[in-house]
Amino acid sequence: MIWANALIQGILLGGLYALFACGLSLLYGVMGVINLAHGDMAVVAAYATIIIAPLLGVPPILVVALVVPGFFVAGYLGQRTLIQASLDRGPLTTLIVSFGLSVIIQNVLLEVSSADSHSIDIGSIVAQSITINSQISIPWLSLAIFLLAIAVLAGLAWFLGHTTTGRLIRAVADDREAAQLAGTRYRHVFGIAAGFAAATVALAGVAFGMYSSFDPSAGPVRLLFAFEAVVIGGIGSLWGTLAGGIVLGVAQALGAALDPSLGILTGNLVFLAVLAVRPQGIAGGLVRA
Repeated sequence: MIWANALIQGILLGGLYALFACGLSLLYGVMGVINLAHGDMAVVAAYATIIIAPLLGVPPILVVALVVPGFFVAGYLGQRTLIQASLDRGPLTTLIVSFGLSVIIQNVLLEVSSADSHSIDIGSIVAQSITINSQISIPWLSLAIFLLAIAVLAGLAWFLGHTTTGRLIRAVADDREAAQLAGTRYRHVFGIAAGFAAATVALAGVAFGMYSSFDPSAGPVRLLFAFEAVVIGGIGSLWGTLAGGIVLGVAQALGAALDPSLGILTGNLVFLAVLAVRPQGIAGGLVRA
């Protein structure tokens, strides 16, 4: 029963990792950009939630309606200015710029809020769960985050496959030069993709703030887990990202059930094993972002 409970918790944790990873997968699949500030952006979203909610006098969950669109706009503008300028100079420049942005975000957050840990207070739902028996329970919050991840991935998949803008994003990702010759403004399309990536990472940051405590230095660890989920699932595959997140979450949960100190290590070992045996990931690029 202990292992069954660990398996369930790992699957639910994988939903959170997939929520973190889908924006990273989308950004790389469309532009070939690895945003090293991805995890820090999620932390900013969590801090924005706990700052804005008291100012407006509303529950934190309602602040999502402001934070997510705000991050979409910020992602679009950031791509059209900072990221696009670095892309024009080469992929290494983009890595350096995103790393610098990560350092800046962490230091600004330290100045604004100190190194203390925070969490997003959503009331008693944090402690509520569906009890199967004395050893197996399903936390409501973890289940809600898992379902949210599925909904976000399904929404992105539908958008990319059934809307004009989504088809443009896929066309630019497949062949930017051909799309540009056909009259597509690829910089604008890149901006929209970056906006969606920022919006999804904002959702992930708010979910993470409800799930666990966070501090200014929490971003790089979230980036690592997101990157591992993307690689395990298969770069360029949205549903592969969910599979990768679940595999990583289950590996960490089973390792922690064996020994609490082995959780992170077990996940890293699974990541390395996938790189060695199947470097293209579980989905193998079958489902293009």
